[in-house]
Amino acid sequence: MNEIAGIYCRLSEEDRHKKSREEDSESIQNQKSMLITYAMERGWEIYSIYSDDDYTGSDRSRPEFNRMLADAEEGKINIVLCKSQSRFSRELEIVEKYIHGYFLLWNVRFVSVVDNADTALRGNKKARQINGLINEWYLEDMSESIKSVLDDKRSKGLHIGSSVVYGYKKDPERKGHIIIDEPAAKVVHEIFELFSAGMGKTAIARLLNERKEPNPTEYKRIHHLYHKRYSGKYSTLWSVQVIRRILKNEMYIGNMIQGTTGTVSYKISKTVRKPPEQWFYIQGTHERIIEKELWETVQHLLNTRYRSCSSGKMGIFAGKAQCAYCGYAMHLGTKRGRKYLACGNKYRIPGSCEGSFIPEAVLASVVLEQFHDMAARYLDEEGAEAQITFPDDNGQEEVIRKKITALANRMNRSKNALKDIFVDKANGDITAEEFEEFADAFRAEIKKYQQEIEYHEKALETVCARNAQEHVKKELLQKYRSIEQLDRDIMNIFVHSIEIGHRKNRSEEYPIKIYWNF
Repeated sequence: MNEIAGIYCRLSEEDRHKKSREEDSESIQNQKSMLITYAMERGWEIYSIYSDDDYTGSDRSRPEFNRMLADAEEGKINIVLCKSQSRFSRELEIVEKYIHGYFLLWNVRFVSVVDNADTALRGNKKARQINGLINEWYLEDMSESIKSVLDDKRSKGLHIGSSVVYGYKKDPERKGHIIIDEPAAKVVHEIFELFSAGMGKTAIARLLNERKEPNPTEYKRIHHLYHKRYSGKYSTLWSVQVIRRILKNEMYIGNMIQGTTGTVSYKISKTVRKPPEQWFYIQGTHERIIEKELWETVQHLLNTRYRSCSSGKMGIFAGKAQCAYCGYAMHLGTKRGRKYLACGNKYRIPGSCEGSFIPEAVLASVVLEQFHDMAARYLDEEGAEAQITFPDDNGQEEVIRKKITALANRMNRSKNALKDIFVDKANGDITAEEFEEFADAFRAEIKKYQQEIEYHEKALETVCARNAQEHVKKELLQKYRSIEQLDRDIMNIFVHSIEIGHRKNRSEEYPIKIYWNF
C-alpha cells in the first residue's frame, strides 16, 4: 500500500513572527520545511499540506484541520504528519477521538516528529496519552491565567474586548479607556430625550429608520469598528429591542459593566449569562453621555408597567386615564360592542369610590380637540404664547457659562501668583515663612474656585439637558399639529395623565382634566 502523507502545520501561541496576516509565519514555514524533508527521506508521497495560521490548539473550527480530517476519512491520505502532537491538538478528548479512535478505523497512521509519537509502533500509546494529558493541563492553566489577567483589568475599570458599546470608541492614547464617539453619542442622547419626552420605543425606532440612521451594528461596520455583516432583511434597521438595551445601559452614565457573560469552560465555547453578583461593575470610569437627571427620568418611565386589554392589545389610554375621585387606574372594557373606561376600584372595594365612567370614543374626541386647541394657541404666529409656556433656559445657560469663565480666569490668576512667589523665594525676595503664608492663601483660593467651577458645570449640564428636551417637545408639537386620530405613541409624547370624573346626568359633559407633558 502506498504511503500518502498529509502534512499538518499550525502556528503556536509562543511563536508569532508574521510580517502580515496574509503571509505564513516563520514558524509555519519552518514546520513545512522540516516535515517535507522528513516525509521525503522515508519515501512518502505528499498529498497535501494543511496549514492553520492564527488558530489555537483548542480551536475545533480550524478550517485546514477539518479539511485534513475529511481527506483522511475519505482515504485520500493514510499518514498524518505533524511537528508535535500539540500542533494536532492540545485537547485530550480530540487526541483520543481521532488518533486513538477514528484514525485506527480509517487505517491512518499518526506521526509527530519532535515527541516521537507514532501509532505504527507498539508500546507508543502511553507516551502519546501522557503528551495529551500534559497538553490538556497546559490548556487549562493557560485559560485560568488569561481569565485572571482579564478579570484583574476589569476590576480596575479598564475596558476589555474588541468592540465598544455604541456611542463610544477606544481611546487611542490610553489603552483600556473609552472616549465618546460624537456622531453615535448624539443619536444616543436623542433617543433618551425622545423617550423622556413621551415617545415610545417603537416610534423612536420608526423615526430613526425613516431618517435612514444606521443601527449600532451597521454603524460599527461602516466605520470599520465591526467587520461581520449580517445578511438578514432587517439587519441594518433599528428595533424596539435595540432601543430598550440603549435606554437601560449604564455605560452611558459613565459606569463600566463587564463580565456579564462567560463560557461554560475552556473546552466549551457556548456563552451563558452570569448572575449580576459576578459582574464587574465600576462607577465613573469614563465620560458620561447622559446626564443624571435625564437617566433617572428614563428609568422611571421604563419601570412603569401598563396592563393590556382582554384582546391582548394595549389601549391608547393605558397608564394615562385615572379616576378623579380615588386616583385608581381606569380599566378598558366592552359592553354591547362599545368600548368604555371605568374605575376598577369601585367594584374592587364596594363603596370606596363614586366611580368614573366614560366611552373610549368620547374621551378620544375630547383629548384630540383639546390637543388641537393647545397646538394652535402655541404655534399660531399671532397667538398668546404665554398661555402655554416652554421653559427657556437659554438666558440662564449664558449666565452660567459667563460665571464659569470668570471663575476660571480668577483661578488662573491665583495659579500664576503661586508660580511667581516660587520665583521670589528662589531669588531671596521673600523669606521661607512668607512663602508658606502666601502659598497657603493662593492654594485655598485655587481650591475654592475649582469647587465653584464644578458646581456651576453641574448646573450648566442640567440646564442644557432641559433646553434640549424642550426643543424636542417644540419640534414634536409642530410635527403632530394636524393629527386626525390618536394613537399610543402620541399619547406617550404629549399626555402625562388624564383625570376623569362621573357626570350626574346625560345632559352634562364628562368632567375631564388633561395634564400635558409640558
